[in-house]
Amino acid sequence: MATLTDRQIQLLKAIIDTYINDAEPVGSVEVVKRYNLKYSAATVRNEMAQLFNLGYLEMPHTSSGRIPTKQAYRMYLDQLMDETEIPVLQEVALKQRLWPARFQFERMLRETVIALSELTRTLSIATTDDGYVVHAGSVNVLDNKEFWEIDVARAALMLLDNYPILEKILQSVQYGVDVRCIIEEEIGMESLKKCSVAVGRYTARNKSGYIAVLGPSRMNYASVIPAVRYSKSLIEELTEAW
Repeated sequence: MATLTDRQIQLLKAIIDTYINDAEPVGSVEVVKRYNLKYSAATVRNEMAQLFNLGYLEMPHTSSGRIPTKQAYRMYLDQLMDETEIPVLQEVALKQRLWPARFQFERMLRETVIALSELTRTLSIATTDDGYVVHAGSVNVLDNKEFWEIDVARAALMLLDNYPILEKILQSVQYGVDVRCIIEEEIGMESLKKCSVAVGRYTARNKSGYIAVLGPSRMNYASVIPAVRYSKSLIEELTEAW
């Protein structure tokens, strides 16, 4: 894979951040103005053309702007993203919410996914290895235009009732992995090719399973990943307290 220049890396990060925030294809003039770049829109167009040729950007048929590809998101996650810390007050509030349910494991998972869906504005899911599934925030998917197509929304909701398929997706995360993002075609479902799953595996005492969120591939990874990580760590911490 070709090595990107510093300018291309800066531009790619700006395009991804803009698309995550706006959900609209990004044009050269817009990105120059928003980030006060020190080069012209014409230069940006040339660089965007190179990023397109290298597989980091694609162009929707109905727009002259560009959007990131799976390859771009993977680079963003591996090298470019600046994670957002969860405010301490939110951490405390989440722990206080789960504390009363710490001796009732399924209830604790239920409270966890409710809190996680509220925090991330996504569809949140928790599973156990013996097949229990709990979820919250289904309505949140409709806040994203990717799910306005009925086949996409149906596929997302179908996962909640089909544990074998859901388990197959989540099992790509192994023990010792922090939080992994499964992006677009990695999910293995054509209808979810513009979606991502951020998932962590928890294990404590005799309990283990997955905590995950499902959203568009342009989800706000910088805040979603820390939220999934903290939810995972709370499940483990409170379970170990038995």
